[in-house]
Amino acid sequence: MTHSDTGGLARFFTLAETAEVLAISVSQAYALVRSGELPAIKVGGNGHWRVERTVLQGYIDGKYEENRRRTLWQQAEYADVAELFVER
Repeated sequence: MTHSDTGGLARFFTLAETAEVLAISVSQAYALVRSGELPAIKVGGNGHWRVERTVLQGYIDGKYEENRRRTLWQQAEYADVAELFVER
């Protein structure tokens, strides 16, 4: 994949860039990587973490889906509660 294939963006993000995209601190991004919630690789002699752009987008998409499902679940729970108080 070249820069032209990605619209001029690099394939990998540093933790600082990842944190900026997610609007979180670098330490929070590091915690996500260390916990395994956000897949990343270590590169270089010092083991700098890198997150692939497509992996980060998949993580974001997954969070949107998780939130959508949670909202639907909560709506379904409240709908059932209301049915308990309906006079028949």
